[in-house]
Amino acid sequence: MGIYLNPTNEKFQRSLNSEIYVDKSELIGYTNSVLGTNQQYLCVSRPRRFGKSMALDMLAAYYGRFNDSNRQFEKLKISKKEGYKKHLNQYNVISINMQEFLSNSGNVDEMLTMLKKRLLFDIRAQYPDVVLFDENNLTFTLQDIFNQEKIPFVILIDEWDCIFREKKGAEQEQKQYLDFLRDWLKDKSYTALVYMTGILPIKKYGSHSALNMFLEFSMTNPREMEEYVGFTETEVRQLCEKYNRSFADMKAWYDGYSFLQVKSVYNPKAVVEATLSGVFDSYWTKTETYEALRSYIEMNYAGLKDMVTRMLAGDRQHINTGRFCNDMTTFENADDVLTLLVHLGYLAYDFEKEEVYIPNREISKEFYNAIEGAGWSEVVTAIRSSEAYKW
Repeated sequence: MGIYLNPTNEKFQRSLNSEIYVDKSELIGYTNSVLGTNQQYLCVSRPRRFGKSMALDMLAAYYGRFNDSNRQFEKLKISKKEGYKKHLNQYNVISINMQEFLSNSGNVDEMLTMLKKRLLFDIRAQYPDVVLFDENNLTFTLQDIFNQEKIPFVILIDEWDCIFREKKGAEQEQKQYLDFLRDWLKDKSYTALVYMTGILPIKKYGSHSALNMFLEFSMTNPREMEEYVGFTETEVRQLCEKYNRSFADMKAWYDGYSFLQVKSVYNPKAVVEATLSGVFDSYWTKTETYEALRSYIEMNYAGLKDMVTRMLAGDRQHINTGRFCNDMTTFENADDVLTLLVHLGYLAYDFEKEEVYIPNREISKEFYNAIEGAGWSEVVTAIRSSEAYKW
């Protein structure tokens, strides 16, 4: 086993060992259904602390060929699904967190060089006898291993979008990164599944994307991934009953995200904290600073202040999400700012009505703190005197 190639299943075991573990293993049923098909490229974007990394740890434990993970999964929902045993521990898995490599590099070129070296180091350790055309070329090396061993790769990438969040204006580096991902992943016979997670959908350049082979599951349209975005109402009710917590308070504080099929989605980080502590407070928002939200509100594109004010009063606002460029710098109007806030989790989105709204009490408090710090004194005064001010 290696660090990045075929890691152990210990990270997933930590989740199973936790006092609260909500079984989302049926996600594997969907990934199994697209293995080795044209739909095998999945990009799943959702806010911080919504279970993205945990899902990758689960997939690595399930698919990794050097793991013996049946005891981890035999009591989970996926064990009852067709194909469970067929794919269990049958693949080479590459699992990487892009943030780790970016944080240890001065630029994207250094980051990609380090990434390739680390992966090639793991590969040579696990496949010392495979004949390689060029042991310094990652793509050729994976092709050679697959051609000789006939074991395909499941590639898992966490924080795939960190470059667009941390190098916001570095367009050439962003393109270099996207080109690397395309050349490494697109139309390669050695891949059976590519699963990327991040906060942002895939960056657009002009009318196309360098990664147009990916199916995207975002906060504006999670599709088949709806049930795995956060906790469902059934799951939250079960936790409240088990721990004797107020379901009404849990719903007011942490519910509010809604999709086409799953109409009530709860913030998982906040629900776990409130369930364990018995205290309803802002937990998810404490993982970020309110200045992050305030910086976008302060852009104050035409109509933005009025939209936020009306949403704090409980209204919804119609927006066009289609022109958003999937980055954190290219804004042309208030709709672009509000679309970003949907992806960040500060707003919920009604796909059918194309409307955004503030989902719950926790987020309302965050908006209030942000506009108070942004100097919207007249708005703050109006909110304090309104019935909507409940905090």
